[in-house]
Amino acid sequence: MKKSLFASCLMGVGFLVLSLIVPMTAAASQTLRYSASAQVFEAFENARLNTFTQDTGIAIDLFVSSSQSCVYRLLQDMTDVASSVRPLSQREKNFGLEAIPFAKDPLAVITHQSTPVDTLTTEQLQMLFSGNVVNWKEVGGPDLSVTLVVPGEQTGAHKNFRRQVMRHNDVQYDYMTYTSTRVLEAIESLPPGAVSFISRGAQITHPKVKVVQIDGKKPGDADYPFYQMFHLVTKGEPVGTVKLFVDFTKSDKGKALILERGMLPVQ
Repeated sequence: MKKSLFASCLMGVGFLVLSLIVPMTAAASQTLRYSASAQVFEAFENARLNTFTQDTGIAIDLFVSSSQSCVYRLLQDMTDVASSVRPLSQREKNFGLEAIPFAKDPLAVITHQSTPVDTLTTEQLQMLFSGNVVNWKEVGGPDLSVTLVVPGEQTGAHKNFRRQVMRHNDVQYDYMTYTSTRVLEAIESLPPGAVSFISRGAQITHPKVKVVQIDGKKPGDADYPFYQMFHLVTKGEPVGTVKLFVDFTKSDKGKALILERGMLPVQ
């Protein structure tokens, strides 16, 4: 498998970080520094953060990156609260970090809209991303080369897919994107045959990308096999503006926003 960086995605992330690091405006004296996982942000943060600021008057100073980077920023006191789609390590817990789950999100397998494959088994999915299947005809599709696009190894999406789908075996790829959600743009722009994986909540904002059923189940079905847990991560017990943010996320209004994006709120 060739292993090259998806250049346009790498260039795009610079613009993403520069554009999102600027605080959202709000007529308030209080500001909450928030480092958001790219998957969490793409899934529903624009709506949630705007509503939070409108309801509380608290402005958001936003930074978007991988889950690992967001948690690191919290450890370094560079942010007040973070979101992550991976569990905390024991070391991070020893430093006083706490993970508060708030949404259960299907890990969706996505393809180019014109790829004529609608369903895969878990075994076929493993064979694809282990590099053992190089043509879609090997899994019931047309005579079409497979192009594997994966999020960066430090992203929550990559870690969760490697753990849940690949059973800790390596994930092969043709293109790797710096941030997890850039796989959506890659799938849209690459020729037919491209396949990847990402948060279902993030995919909903890209209707040109097709979601593949796994073992006959769609993301959101009760027995769909692969899920990620979205967490808010705090340093110790949340207080002040951080507590207001956590409480809003777990409120009825916050849960409604989660449900709108095809995810399940966590009580």
